[in-house]
Amino acid sequence: MSAFSRSWNLVQAAWGVLRADKELIVFPIVSAIAAILVTITFAVPEFLLYSAGGNEVIGYVILFLFYLVQYTVITFANSALVGAAMIRLRGGDPTLRDGLQIAFSRFGAIVGYALIAATVGMILQALSDRGTLGRIVRSILGTAWNLITFLVVPVLVVENVGPIDAIKKSAALLKRTWGEQVVGGAGMGFVFFLFFLLATVIAGAGIALGISINSVVLIVASVAVGILLYIALALISSTLGGIYTAAVYRYAAEGATSNQFAPELIQNAFRAGR
Repeated sequence: MSAFSRSWNLVQAAWGVLRADKELIVFPIVSAIAAILVTITFAVPEFLLYSAGGNEVIGYVILFLFYLVQYTVITFANSALVGAAMIRLRGGDPTLRDGLQIAFSRFGAIVGYALIAATVGMILQALSDRGTLGRIVRSILGTAWNLITFLVVPVLVVENVGPIDAIKKSAALLKRTWGEQVVGGAGMGFVFFLFFLLATVIAGAGIALGISINSVVLIVASVAVGILLYIALALISSTLGGIYTAAVYRYAAEGATSNQFAPELIQNAFRAGR
C-alpha cells in the first residue's frame, strides 16, 4: 500500500503539470497519428513483398527503415513534450511552439539516436527469431536498453549533445544517482494498468448487459466507450510519463525539484538494486 501511495502521488504530481499545460497532450496525439501513418506506409510494401515471396534481405531493409522512421517520429514528439515540460518545471509557461522549436533544434541528434535505436531494434528482432533462448536474451537486452536510455530524451533536449553522448550520460545518471532498479516508472505503469482494467470492466459490463437484453445499440455503444477510454488513458499515460521523465532528469542532472514534484517523490524514483 505504501508503494501504491507513492505511485499515486507521482501520477498526481505529473497530472498537476498537465492541468497547467493541457496542450502538452497534443504531442502524444501527433506522435500516435504519425506512428499509425508510418506503420500503414511500410506495411503495404512489406505485405506485397511477402505475398510475392520476395527476398528476405529486402524485407529486413524495409523493416530497418520502418524502425528508423518510427523512432524518429516518436523521439521527436517526446523531445517536444519533455522540452515544454522542462520549461514548466523551471517556472515558465510553455506553448506548443516552444516544444516544437526545441525538438526541431535537436533534429539531427534525434535522427542519430533513431538510427542507433533502429539498429538495436533489428538486433533484438533477429534474436527473437532464434527460438526460445533468443527471445529470453532479447527480453534481457531489451530491458537493459530501456534502462540505459531512460533519460536520453531529456539529455538530448537540455544538453545539446550527440546521440552517443546522450546514451552515455543517461546511463551514467542512472547508475550514479539511483542504482539499477526502476520504481517510479513501474509504479505509474501499475496505476494506469488499474485504470485500463477499470475501463475494461465498464465496457465489458455494458456489452454483457447489451447481450442480456438483446440491444445491439448498447453493445456498440459499450465497445465505442471502451475504445475511447483506452485511447484517452494511453494518451494521458504517455504525457504523464514524459513529464515524469523531465522531472527525474532535472533532479538527477541539476539537483533541483519543482513545486509540482515533492523532493521525496523524485529522490525515491529509483532505489539501488541489491
